[in-house]
Amino acid sequence: MTFTLDRFNLPAFIAATLAEDLGEAGDITSDAVIPADAIFTGVMDSRDAVTVAGLPIAEAFFRVLDPDVEIELLVQDGDSVSAGTELMRLKGRARAMLTAERSALNSVQHLTGIATMTRQYVDQIAGTGATLLDTRKTIPGLRMLEKYATRMGGATNHRMGLWDAAMIKDNHVAVAGSVEEAVRRAAAAGIECIIVEVDRVDQIEPALAAGATHLLLDNMDPATLRRAVTLVSERVPTEASGGVRLDTIREIAQTGVTYISVGRLTQSAPAADVGLDFTPR
Repeated sequence: MTFTLDRFNLPAFIAATLAEDLGEAGDITSDAVIPADAIFTGVMDSRDAVTVAGLPIAEAFFRVLDPDVEIELLVQDGDSVSAGTELMRLKGRARAMLTAERSALNSVQHLTGIATMTRQYVDQIAGTGATLLDTRKTIPGLRMLEKYATRMGGATNHRMGLWDAAMIKDNHVAVAGSVEEAVRRAAAAGIECIIVEVDRVDQIEPALAAGATHLLLDNMDPATLRRAVTLVSERVPTEASGGVRLDTIREIAQTGVTYISVGRLTQSAPAADVGLDFTPR
């Protein structure tokens, strides 16, 4: 396995996924129906126009169960392809291929769905100067894979977790007592990147004065966003967030914000229609 992601253990993910599928008895269908020496040749293809992500994950599933499998990747992650495009050809032990099939397809379908939706949002704001960000609204345990998929779709990763930047939100402010006090405490702790969520224009100057390095402008309409961007005057990056949809993102981008974060990229992307079919030769 040559595919690696920072902070993601691919062998452990594959082992856990296959263990979940195989249980104690293994693949009883393939073991009963498929001769031990049978060979499977097949092609993985997309039934829709998509932006591809997850092919190296699928390849790793097949190789774990058959180290001698022959795999030809016909496209690369990040490629946008038309409906009917062949993504991968493979030839290997039939029992192993069929045992790995569902796990491999689940991974490609989920990650390709994320990449495809992400590319739609990226295309919608092309030329505005705004950058699309993902969020931490990910399935537990799959964050690194899902954020990888948003990168394949053209987005930029936001915080990977709670550890790489402070993000002061409304509940932090409520407990701390004020925006200023919450930011002051983060700055006093030596945190370099302090993102502060503000939902009113009058919170901007107090947040900046206390040491905010990035402002998240939460659920503001385009007119309010323009006022906020003008007030900030490029002193720190600005980020529009909250309720962003494909039909509204361009107007939001045209307000002059630096970033737009969209939780639905990982939270709501539908699975892509990708299949694996036997191709006798």
